Amino acid sequence: MEPSYDREKVAAIHRHLHAHLPPEPALRVKAIESLLVEKGLVDPAALDAWIEAYTEEIGPKRGAMVVARSWVDAGFRARLLDDAAAAVAEMGFAGQASGHLKAVENTPARHNLVVCTLCSCYPFAILGMAPPWYKAAEYRARAVRDPRGVLAEFGVTLGPDVAVDVWDSTAELRYMVIPERPAGTEGLDEAALAALVTRNAMIGTDDLKGGA
Repeated sequence: MEPSYDREKVAAIHRHLHAHLPPEPALRVKAIESLLVEKGLVDPAALDAWIEAYTEEIGPKRGAMVVARSWVDAGFRARLLDDAAAAVAEMGFAGQASGHLKAVENTPARHNLVVCTLCSCYPFAILGMAPPWYKAAEYRARAVRDPRGVLAEFGVTLGPDVAVDVWDSTAELRYMVIPERPAGTEGLDEAALAALVTRNAMIGTDDLKGGA
């Protein structure tokens, strides 16, 4: 018999384990995988397929579509900043990992950076699988202590007049950054704009200022 999948049950398991998992990302992944397999919720092949789907098919493409819509539709942008979960639901992207989502926007005077200092909470339903560096202890510590230094290592150099806000994700509240629209993209449609949006830009480690 094929294992069944219950989204609410998996979410409950995640919440229960959140404060008890080991600090190393690889060990946390293994613990969750073992528990899911033990309870008959998934098998290793299903996990591989799930990872591939979020990496290659869903991935950050959903988030990029959300950002592109916000660039061309002022009403949607306002709704996104007011209630991100409801706004992404408008686009058919509602899910457990986007139910407690907050969108923060970059401006010429302010840049946003997202981190999860406790573990690696991340809106994977919108941004796909978290990159390895996001889970690394060094990033989690330095993003709070020295955000400008971390950004510089990613190639994002900010002037002294640009404020930096660091947002700490949790199991109850997760963030996505709405980057500034690149210059020279006025004639592009939503699909073309979405193709410009990177996963890192939605975390805050890319600024897209190169334009089209």
